[in-house]
Amino acid sequence: MTDQPEKSVRTLRVGEQVRHILSEILQRGDVHDDVLTTHLVSITEVRMSPDLRHATVFVKPLLGKDEEAVLKALRTNTAYLQREVARRVKMKYAARLKFLSDESFDEGSHIDQLLRSPTVARDLDAGGE
Repeated sequence: MTDQPEKSVRTLRVGEQVRHILSEILQRGDVHDDVLTTHLVSITEVRMSPDLRHATVFVKPLLGKDEEAVLKALRTNTAYLQREVARRVKMKYAARLKFLSDESFDEGSHIDQLLRSPTVARDLDAGGE
């Protein structure tokens, strides 16, 4: 049972390391792709599998513009990005990268809108009396 927290800390640490590496590669324009060179892409989170062989990379283009085109470009360049991550992160196996859109910003905005709606505001005020 004592191994479990250590493993999760390690997966979090490696995920953060992969996130930094991918962010740096994209920021420097190392990927020769027209879509990726003309869009600022934020790597919001990287979730590693427990065996560190798979990495789910959550991305969000600046202002949410051309999200599908950015995801397609990242997926097209996955092999290059995997090689670069493998070269910079010293692990037994190179992690396979899977790129997904980060929906958490949209969910947060939706929750914020709900909380600001007159009906919810009225219910919240009534609960405080």
